[in-house]
Amino acid sequence: MCNQYLTVTKPSESLYVVKKSKFISNVVPIKDDKEANDYIEKFRKKYWDATHNVYAYSIGLNHEIQKFSDDGEPSGTAGKPVLEVIKSKDVKNVLIVVTRYFGGIKLGASGLIRAYSESASLGLKNSSIIKKIKSYIYQVTTDYNMLGKLQWELNQRDIIIKDINYAEDVNMKILIPVNYKIDFQQFVMDTTSGNANIKLIGEDFIVKEIQTKGN
Repeated sequence: MCNQYLTVTKPSESLYVVKKSKFISNVVPIKDDKEANDYIEKFRKKYWDATHNVYAYSIGLNHEIQKFSDDGEPSGTAGKPVLEVIKSKDVKNVLIVVTRYFGGIKLGASGLIRAYSESASLGLKNSSIIKKIKSYIYQVTTDYNMLGKLQWELNQRDIIIKDINYAEDVNMKILIPVNYKIDFQQFVMDTTSGNANIKLIGEDFIVKEIQTKGN
């Protein structure tokens, strides 16, 4: 089971030029087929005068849905190379549309594969990429005397406190990655000398920035 994955945070656009042909790559985050198809139609309308609007996308933590289109380019020279870039970079829930304006010089099959691959790679290079890590949400209730020590111990282990509610006691929501090697309940009880109530209340994703746009 995949408990963490890379994805893009927002749309980005990049330009790649080879032998006078312009390749414009648009990279966007998506959640399902419908959203992917809506974006594809949007770019077809935006670049209505282009020679080709090639696309590829992957949805699911294990790339369960994979689709691509050569949009009139020779079979296997456009959409599939774009999809292979997505898979090789292991980004998920992402669509890449590569728009080509023909420059008058034929590139040949190998040249097309290289051009579409380079354009897709450049698009991802110029995208903001994050890692999403599946995590358990624990609710921890303790008294104010234990708060400082518990916060310090959590900080030492880079454990994220999602929320704190200050009432008669302190109620904290804490995120623990599912693969984190710690007996969290025992850790909290040891830290607070048994003065805590711990309950697993759900799951969420921790988001970590991997690459800012253009880096």
